[in-house]
Amino acid sequence: MDPKQVAVDRFAAVEDELRTLSRWMYENPELAYEEREASAKLVAFLRSQGFNVQYPAWGLDTAFDAVIGHGPEVVICAEYDALPEVGHACGHNVIATAAAGAGAALAPLADELGVRVRVLGTPAEEQFGGKVDLINAGAFETATAAMMVHPSPIDLVDPSFLAIAHISIEFHGKESHAAFAPQLGRNALDAAVQAYVNVSLLRQAMYATDKVHGVITYGGAAPNVIPAYTAMDWYVRAETKQRLDEFYDQVVACFEAAATATGCTLEVKEKGHPYTDMVNDAVMVDLFADNSAALGRPMGRMADFDPAEGGSSDMGNVSHIVPSIHPMLGINSAPWVNHQKEFAAHTVEPDGEAAIRDGAIAMAHTIIDLAAKNCWDELGRPGG
Repeated sequence: MDPKQVAVDRFAAVEDELRTLSRWMYENPELAYEEREASAKLVAFLRSQGFNVQYPAWGLDTAFDAVIGHGPEVVICAEYDALPEVGHACGHNVIATAAAGAGAALAPLADELGVRVRVLGTPAEEQFGGKVDLINAGAFETATAAMMVHPSPIDLVDPSFLAIAHISIEFHGKESHAAFAPQLGRNALDAAVQAYVNVSLLRQAMYATDKVHGVITYGGAAPNVIPAYTAMDWYVRAETKQRLDEFYDQVVACFEAAATATGCTLEVKEKGHPYTDMVNDAVMVDLFADNSAALGRPMGRMADFDPAEGGSSDMGNVSHIVPSIHPMLGINSAPWVNHQKEFAAHTVEPDGEAAIRDGAIAMAHTIIDLAAKNCWDELGRPGG
């Protein structure tokens, strides 16, 4: 029987189970590095499909490494952490179940194709960069290729991702009575507000692909006490890691100026790992686009979109060491977009469940093509 039809049939046999798992994740979101139940359920599913699973894996409590077959190795990345307050508004429930579904579709074919399939559980994409932890631990050293899919308002086979740094800012001043002796205080809230204004003034000197956004996570305890401490979290993004390094220094200068102006001291701490931009492998991009179109889902190309609209992912870091793709699958969510509660709700509606199926089968068919056409030596060439 045609291997691609085998993959379709094997996915169909587990589709209801994966839809149920996706809905469970939607209803029970777990934050970065806390994805204990989600990872355990994914591990149980993959073991039931014949995978040899290491769990926990690579020094992370909620990572797993599921392997089947022998030969050139393709890593299918599963993400399953949620966001604070808005839950699975980035659709990691779809990502995880599509990855598991692709693994299940390929399980009976791996030895015949001569390919080693790894479904790798990658925690903490939203905040800390679990894939960078896995890179540092050696999880990708044997990989020939890597891939994953991601729900989105649109279908896009080769998205660009911005490099990003996550930083924590703390201002330290001196408390005093806000009415009786304000001159004795050093207002850390003023420093935070001034920092926010400074960043806003920087925007006119930014490239279209530079992004910076932040929140005040602590601003003081009482109006009549000069705040001696405030805290902020910021994301700084740019088109490439090189540009990010330049832009990062400009943003930090905004914080330093606010500290100087208010007489406060400043602490700047990086949270998690910086993410790089995304390098899409040209061979896998074309194979995935052809397979997706054959399933009735034609994919758009980044050349038709504004690169300034891109987000960020630690899959970018993977793409700099292993030929990789990260297609975006539309779930008919417009006008709602990623990181909105309404988008999360769409992940468990029919279009979200269709993305699980289409993503799983398109990845499985792409891996079948890589093996059947012996494309391994073509991966990672310039332009890929």
